[in-house]
Amino acid sequence: MGTAGFVSNFDRFCVAPMLVLIGRRLGTPLPTVVWVASGYYLAYGLMQPVWGVASDHWGRVRVMRVSLTGASLAAVASALAPDTPVLIVARALAGAFFAASIAASLTYVGDTVPTATRQRSLSALMTAFALGTAMATVVAGALAHWFTWRLVFALPGVPAACLAVALRRLPEPERARSGRLMAPFRVVLSARWQWYVMAVALLEGAVLLGFLTYLAPALEAHGASATLAGAVAALYGVGSMAAAQVVKRLVGRWSPTGLIVAGGVQMALAYLFAGCSRSTGVLVVVALLLGGGWSFMHSTVQSWATDLCPAARATGVALFGLALYAGSAAATALAASTAQAHDYRSLFWSAAFLTVPVTVVAAVGRARCP
Repeated sequence: MGTAGFVSNFDRFCVAPMLVLIGRRLGTPLPTVVWVASGYYLAYGLMQPVWGVASDHWGRVRVMRVSLTGASLAAVASALAPDTPVLIVARALAGAFFAASIAASLTYVGDTVPTATRQRSLSALMTAFALGTAMATVVAGALAHWFTWRLVFALPGVPAACLAVALRRLPEPERARSGRLMAPFRVVLSARWQWYVMAVALLEGAVLLGFLTYLAPALEAHGASATLAGAVAALYGVGSMAAAQVVKRLVGRWSPTGLIVAGGVQMALAYLFAGCSRSTGVLVVVALLLGGGWSFMHSTVQSWATDLCPAARATGVALFGLALYAGSAAATALAASTAQAHDYRSLFWSAAFLTVPVTVVAAVGRARCP
């Protein structure tokens, strides 16, 4: 499960340090090239409920094997894309297929680990996810600069194909049968707190994942190479891995509300710093703080999401993911014109401002949820 999540995150985060370079190589302006990322995020989010219902109906492992097979083929298509429109479609397909991996991993933990210790297990899983994020941004920037961006898109296809075979040895967890195919939707959407958590995920995805896409382009606009920009952006994964280990030790000592607030403070400080300066040194600190904010806030909200609808857990987690990545795609697309104008100061300060209501809504809701 950790390896599948690693590959999925590698594929999802590898594009950010290559956006400017892909635009130059294909002769396409940045607002258009951004759809290589936005289309991926949008498809990734929209497919969450599809895979969630399929997982509740046919099983976690079976769905992951099917999705990873499709993801390996989409990776090849991305590497061979002759122009920007084809690349956008191929990346959207990759996002659609890789969408099953993270949600299925989280659901598997929800099925097999008791609530009292679940966030520790989720934090351990997020360490593998964060490693995929860090590797993606380092490897993508370097390979795109010294070789070709096509190789970067092809890389995840190999382990995805291997995992599709290897996962047949993983046992299916015990779960309540969902009956009719659409029954899990009725269970999940009738839960009031599920809607609240989805709203939190939508805002969190916009503020963190959406604006995070522009960290590497901001550094490149400041004169850095794609390799350096990728290396700095990779520190987001390093910060996330380090913070995940801290969160594992704080679970049970700090309340979930306290963990959410700690994450929100880190995110707000990060974007304030990024708005003040786009120098390499400052953005190193920004990337580390954003990674820490993700581990503190998101792992707490994610653990909350896995516990709301045990009878349709995969669908509940999938709808949570849909909201998260829809927010990410929307924010990435809406901020494209600001990034094209190189007005990164306004972009990052807007993110800092939006972090405050996100943190308040998440913390208050978690404190009041029974």
